[in-house]
Amino acid sequence: MRRSGILLPISSIPSKYGIGTFSKEAYEFVDFLEKAGQKLWQILPLGPTGYGDSPYQSFSTFAGNPYYIDLEALIEKGYLTEEECKACDFGDNEAYVDYEKVYNERFALLRKAYDRSNIGKEQAFVEFKEENAYWLDDYALYMAVKNSFDSKGWNEWDQDIKLRKESALKSYKEKYADDVEFYQFQQYLFATQWFALKAYANEKGIEIIGDIPIYVAFDSADTWTNPELFQLDDECTPIAVAGCPPDAFSATGQLWGNPLYKWEYHKETEYAWWMKRIAYCYKLYDIVRIDHFRGFDEYYSIPYGDATAEFGHWEQGPGYDLFKVMKEKLGKKAVIAEDLGFLTPSVEKLIQKTGYPGMKILQFAFDSREESDYLPHNYVKNSVVYTGTHDNDTTVGWYSTLNRRDKAFAKRYLKIRGNKDVEWEFIRGALASVSETAIIPMQDYLGLGTEARINVPSTLGTNWKWRLVTGQCTEELAVRIKDLAKLYARV
Repeated sequence: MRRSGILLPISSIPSKYGIGTFSKEAYEFVDFLEKAGQKLWQILPLGPTGYGDSPYQSFSTFAGNPYYIDLEALIEKGYLTEEECKACDFGDNEAYVDYEKVYNERFALLRKAYDRSNIGKEQAFVEFKEENAYWLDDYALYMAVKNSFDSKGWNEWDQDIKLRKESALKSYKEKYADDVEFYQFQQYLFATQWFALKAYANEKGIEIIGDIPIYVAFDSADTWTNPELFQLDDECTPIAVAGCPPDAFSATGQLWGNPLYKWEYHKETEYAWWMKRIAYCYKLYDIVRIDHFRGFDEYYSIPYGDATAEFGHWEQGPGYDLFKVMKEKLGKKAVIAEDLGFLTPSVEKLIQKTGYPGMKILQFAFDSREESDYLPHNYVKNSVVYTGTHDNDTTVGWYSTLNRRDKAFAKRYLKIRGNKDVEWEFIRGALASVSETAIIPMQDYLGLGTEARINVPSTLGTNWKWRLVTGQCTEELAVRIKDLAKLYARV
């Protein structure tokens, strides 16, 4: 089935209060997708973000980001007043998220809402806590304890609670019971609002593509609660961490710093933690894009404490075994394998064996020196084509920096005449391809430049900030998108 969709993170939706939320504007974006003949909405990971604001470094692989809670809904419930929300300083540029201001204001508001809610008496909240106890109790305690240690990472907490001694767990649960319930309250609001939005999209025939990072953050409830799952020593210090080796883009490689999995242990438990994690993903999303798929075949191991990724080495991952168990326990699920970067024959074999579609990125295609797998005439049907991803520049920004030869090649290949609406020719190239699924970042449909880039990998400070401005998703744009999707049988 041929279809197309749009990539837009939740944080990039317009809203009154500094960052995209599950507000009426999110529902309006779903309406826009429907008018534009789109069947898919791809978002980024929904987890709570920490240092660097990256959704790929979350405090929990299960929890949702409290920033996305719609404050308007809390005003309607009487938990907050409009005046209180308007009095907050969420930043003065509606096109970008000011994370520091959102952080400083949002949690104080949510605390006020919690204090007025009397949520503990609500049956729906009690049921939510029971249903999600397997991750929620540890996450809420982790956040409450973290807060008590001035937001320090759990490896800097007092030894007894760092190592989860029974007496310490009991003591902190009692001492911070109110804070624990506050964090459970946030997750209840998040889940209630997200599942309502997802149901609205599904009713309109739009499926949600979510993203599961292969790794979890070291400073997370997951690592603190389950140290046995990771390559940690007796003091819970990492032995080795994740990253990527040096390549043409980075002379010293990429040092991500995530703890690595103890795959032998996961195999012994029949990947029990992974099955819980993946099953929960399929509650949140309809289709899951597995980030850094290569890491399941082989993963890059960097000695803990190294300043760069230069001296790591490759280790064997679980391979097909994990996906075999997943198919047995969870049934057939819709997956997109993020198979970008240098692929060895064994990775290609793994992707083939799973049957999952891989990714094709049009921006990677136009190297005039060599034939590329990313050129549309080399695609297979079982693939997902993008003009670019959240890690790429926008098509307009990228095209403006192409060297003369590569630009001439792209022009010839895509029949580009002049410099007007160049991005539409790339979109056309993606939609016209044989790939059954085509996903286009919203910035490309809007013809935006580098100012609208979401992320520059391995940098801090300017990422995850871009937002739509009210009025950019026009009727005319929806018609133009639908016409092109129709032309290439994606509607």
